[in-house]
This record gives sequence, structure tokens and C-alpha cells, in this order.
Amino acid sequence: MADESERLNMPISTAELERRWKAVRKAMEAQRIDVLVMQNNNDFMGGYVKYFTDLPATNGYAMSVVFPRDEGMTVIGQGPFGGDRMLPPEGDGVRRGVKRVMTSPSYSAAPYTKENDAALAEKAMEAYSGATIGLVGTAAMASAFVDRLRRGKLSNAKFVEASDLVDDVKAIKSTEEIDFIRRTAIMQDRCMEAAFATMVPGKKDIEIAAVAEQLGHSLGSEQGLFMCASGPVGTAPLQANRHFQSRTIKAGDQLSLLVESNGAGGFYTELGRTCVLGKASQEMKDEFAFVIEARNFTLKLLKPGAACKDIWDAYNQFMREHGRPEEKRLYCHGQGYDMVERPLVRFDEPMRLKANMVLSCHPTYALAGSFNWACDDYLITDRGAERLHQFPEIITEIG
Repeated sequence: MADESERLNMPISTAELERRWKAVRKAMEAQRIDVLVMQNNNDFMGGYVKYFTDLPATNGYAMSVVFPRDEGMTVIGQGPFGGDRMLPPEGDGVRRGVKRVMTSPSYSAAPYTKENDAALAEKAMEAYSGATIGLVGTAAMASAFVDRLRRGKLSNAKFVEASDLVDDVKAIKSTEEIDFIRRTAIMQDRCMEAAFATMVPGKKDIEIAAVAEQLGHSLGSEQGLFMCASGPVGTAPLQANRHFQSRTIKAGDQLSLLVESNGAGGFYTELGRTCVLGKASQEMKDEFAFVIEARNFTLKLLKPGAACKDIWDAYNQFMREHGRPEEKRLYCHGQGYDMVERPLVRFDEPMRLKANMVLSCHPTYALAGSFNWACDDYLITDRGAERLHQFPEIITEIG
């Protein structure tokens, strides 16, 4: 049988995984939680299972993890009926820290299979029928999965929300994690440069985005979101997904491109800029200068101990005072194994900023004649916010 470990793409170290497990188990002990359960089905915002196992959930297939406080994990995923094997204490070189692997051919598009994975999780937690079970990432867990656990053989257990427990550990990056994230940011700099270099009249938006994606794959990226939109200068083309990327670029057009892909180790950052086949309008230049001013205003507030609500309120006051639209969505947020992870800089985020968090900051607004934005990632330090991308802070003009 082939050695699966030879196929791994930039794995995190076992020492780093052990650091995470130890920190989470210490928090579990403090909160008297006996076992954690989590489930993800993609590697865009499925960072919990990746954080514990260094294995991504992908393509809509559910991957569940049972993480006891005092023994190895159980991983439940796609595979044959009745798949149930015990791994040696040292793991198998790929599933580190995993004691047991269970499988079932269950699919979200086939509702009658909805309890298959939960039945396996229930079996894996037989010893915890009267214990305290922490649910992690409940916004991502199938309701049928949780419902079966609550009303089945584990009905005597106490179920608690444990997402905050994990988020408090996961949001603060280690030295190894920060190194991987820096490498992802530099990869995206190269992807953006390569994409803009191929922008010529006659190409479709999707072809430009594909250049960034292909280069990223050659540099180790596994997944990503590549949103873009072109249009004449003097309009405000809003970025869109692939389904809306069939417009043909013309001479004198602008194109805004977001490269939001993972890279080394599976970590996400995001980089966004605008390119013009010719000259940007004075409005575009003036508004881009203001975007940088608004972003720099925010960066001064990104300090350890800062409350996200205070930053949100101060930013919107700044925008009002300068006659620009208030933020109504999300312009600054954490990143790591998830494209969007905590903390979210908005009015209802209870988590405060801490050193070694990584945040994306992207002030964005549209006016009648321009789409205005800039997007980069930053490392929060005791000295302030450090920009991780190196792509020039400009509107790129070609020709």
C-alpha cells in the first residue's frame, strides 16, 4: 500500500498539532467538558476539523471529529458502510492524534442518509453517555447530526456550546502558523502580479482570475475564491463569482480582482486590487487615496485589547464625517484556516483583539463612477498592525 504521507501538501508539524491539542484540552478541563464534537464539509470555512487534524473537509462531504479530553480522536468521513478501524498510538503518518477512523457513504443531497454519520459519532462516544459534550462550530454542523446526538443514546449527556473555547485558542497564531500565513500572502502577491500582466482586450474576466488560480496551485494552494469584475472607467463594476465572469474586457476598461486563496499549510489570506487598461480616472485615484486613509485609520485601532465594536463604531463615524458610505457588511476580520474567522470587526463580536491574530482589512464602497477598495492582511503585534502582503498599494495602470 502506498505511503499516504508522501502525498501531503505542506503539512503542519506534529509539534504544532500537539500544541493545539494541549491548549484546547487545558480549556476543556477548566470548563469541565469531557469531549468535543465538530463537523465541517468544505475547506473555505471549515477550519475546525483542519485545526485539529491537519486534514481538510472538502467538496460538501461532511467530515466529523470527536476530540476527547483524555484520549485520541475519532474521525468520521466518506467511505464504505461499516468502515471502522483503530490506528496505532503513533497514528499512520497522516492522521496524527487519531485513534479511530469510521466511514459511511452519506450525502447531503440524499436526506435519508442524514443520520449515518451521527450514528457513528454516537458509537464513538459510547463512554460519554452521561458526560458533558461540547459542540464546536454549530453554525456549520448539520441539524440532523446534532438532533440525532441529542435524542439518541447520548440523550443523558449534557450538551454545551464550545465554539468560543476553541476560537479563543485558534484565533491566536503560533510562530509556525504565522510563518505559513506570511508565505500565503507572498504567494498571493505573485498571483495578482501574474493576473494583471495577462490583462489585454479580448479576454474574459474569468480568464484573468484563472491565471491567479493556476499560479497559486503551482505554489501549493489547494482552494480559493477568485472574485472579479471588469467594466468601463467611470462605472462601478462590483466583483462577482465565476457565474458572472463572462464579460469580455475592452481597451480602456478597469478590472477589480480579489485573490482569496489558501496557501502554505492551508492558511488563507486575501489580496484585492484594481487594474486599468489605460489610465484611471481622477475619481478613481482620489477615492483610492481615501480608501488607504480609511484603512490606515482602522489600522491605528487594531491593537491588543481593542474591542471590535469600538473599532466598528469609530470607523463608521470616520466614514460619515468624510461623506462616504457607512460599512453595512464586514470590512475587517480574522483569517487562518477559514477565509472568514473570528474575530469579526463589527458591533456584535465579543472577542477582543490580541497579539498574533491575523486580520484582513478591506474598506470597500461604490460610488456612481467608481468601485473603491484595497484589501490586505495584517498581523496584530504589540507595536501595531504589520502588513503581510507586499503588492504595491496602487491602482495598476497598463499601457
